[in-house]
Amino acid sequence: MFMVARRAVLVLGLAAMSVAACGPKAPKASDPNTLTVAATAVPHAEVLEFIKPKLAQQGLTLEIKVFNDYVQPNTQVAEKRIDVSYFQTLPYLESFNRDKGTNLIPLQGVHVEPIGTYSAKWKSIAEVPNGATIAIPNDASTEGRALILLAKNGVIAIKDPKNPLTSLRDITSNPKNLKFKELEAPALPRVLNQVDLAVINTNYALDAKLNPSKDALIIEDKTSPYVNYLVGRPDNKDDPRVKKLAAALTTPEVKAFIEQKYAGAVVPAF
Repeated sequence: MFMVARRAVLVLGLAAMSVAACGPKAPKASDPNTLTVAATAVPHAEVLEFIKPKLAQQGLTLEIKVFNDYVQPNTQVAEKRIDVSYFQTLPYLESFNRDKGTNLIPLQGVHVEPIGTYSAKWKSIAEVPNGATIAIPNDASTEGRALILLAKNGVIAIKDPKNPLTSLRDITSNPKNLKFKELEAPALPRVLNQVDLAVINTNYALDAKLNPSKDALIIEDKTSPYVNYLVGRPDNKDDPRVKKLAAALTTPEVKAFIEQKYAGAVVPAF
């Protein structure tokens, strides 16, 4: 009877250990000599790779996690699975915090990626016919940015050209009866042959081998307020590792790298 009881206790103990093992993983403790960064491939991860050797000389290992979407990077930073992110504009960050209930904060502005409108069918905006289909990003801040660009170039009119969260409901004039297709930002280059126009974030345009300076029918100018930020949390904003990264991202060497490599498709903001 005693042996049966012991076996029962042992089985229950193993079961409890198994359940615990299958539960949510706790964020791993930060390595004092390593900093993890969530980034999209182009240009963010490329800029990070450029500064990685210099940070290594300062005793900091940069671990770059590349993502192809705009949700998981922030989610993993908020959950403390990754230290910081580098891929987003301030309007997007504010929208994400509001919608997801997070409290991520901007740490350092680095560059602007002027968003542009591309077409595989037409060579100018004037050629776009009545009833044409335009694909735009479906996240609130980038959709607003796309519509502001179209309004600034006379394609449509909107209620408030300065409202970063402008939506399709805010269109006040659509003289060509354009049809809008809202899609996830990474998918936009892939549908270029299926629509008349697509408004594409520069990082995805570059990733698809488009040249924003030459291929975009219309594009934001260098006065664009949509700066891409290094983003973290209130608990790590003063972390020496984060401060080292912020400083490394805003050196004259990085400015020259961005200007030479992207030839106007990406513009330093410092």
